[in-house]
Parts: sequence; structure tokens; C-alpha cells
Amino acid sequence: MSKIWKLDNDIDTDIILPTEYLAFETVQEMKPYAFSPLRPELAAQIQPGDMIVAGNNFGCGSSREQAPEVVKALGISCIVAKSFARIFFRNAINNGLLLIEQPDLYDEVNEGDEAEVIPGKEIIVNGKSYPIASLPENLTEILEAGGLVKAMRKRNGLD
Repeated sequence: MSKIWKLDNDIDTDIILPTEYLAFETVQEMKPYAFSPLRPELAAQIQPGDMIVAGNNFGCGSSREQAPEVVKALGISCIVAKSFARIFFRNAINNGLLLIEQPDLYDEVNEGDEAEVIPGKEIIVNGKSYPIASLPENLTEILEAGGLVKAMRKRNGLD
């Protein structure tokens, strides 16, 4: 089961990771500042396996790859949103972070609810099932490997 952290519509990459923290050398140094313009305490409260549920257009803004990297480093198991910005979606997949588009979940859950995700099938929250689509096989392969670089290393026999 994953604890839900609920965010609004149009969570842009400047909210996910503000520009001033891009100067840090590692994602581990950046982690405490994730979502700080919106909720300064959030990064410290997230536990491994938790999930984010958001509205429309999650990840809009710049194409900085550190945004999905820092979310994954926080231990977020997946982000479920009504929709994602295209570049953020691909950057997240390339970093091994599962994103799920689901139109109804956001409007029917509360922060702190517990969810079970059955990839390619459904999300169960408060006894209700929300259907989700399967990702294409090539994206599933990337996610299962932990990101694009790891998937390509595996595919080419380098791991």
C-alpha cells in the first residue's frame, strides 16, 4: 500500500525542483528542496513507496531532467495524474519513474489515503477500483530496468 500525497493542477518543474537548487552536484543534495515553493515540509514527509496524485498538466514548464530524478530519489513509487506534460512524462520514464494517467482518481481521493497499484490493470483506493491502461512494452522494459540507460545496458549485455 502507498500513502497518497495530493497536489493540484499545473505542478511545474520549478515547483518540483526550483532553479536555485540545480547548482547542487547530486540529486541527494537536491532532495530536501523538492516541492519547496509549494510545501516546504513535503520532501521530509515523503516515505519510500508513497505516491503522488495530481490534477492536470503535471510536470509542465522546463524540460529539466532533475525534476523527475528528484521525485524518484524521494522514493515516490509512482505519480498518478489526470495528465502529464509530454517532456516530463518521457524524462520520468527514462529515469525509471512510473507515471499513470487516470482521469477520476484525483477528484475522489484525499491526501493520506492508502492506495494499491496493480500496474497495467487498476489502482484500488478506499475499496474502489480505478482502471489504468498498460504502458507499451518498450516503456515497461525501461521502467523494469530502472531507467533508459540501465535498460540499454541490459539489452546490450553490458550488465
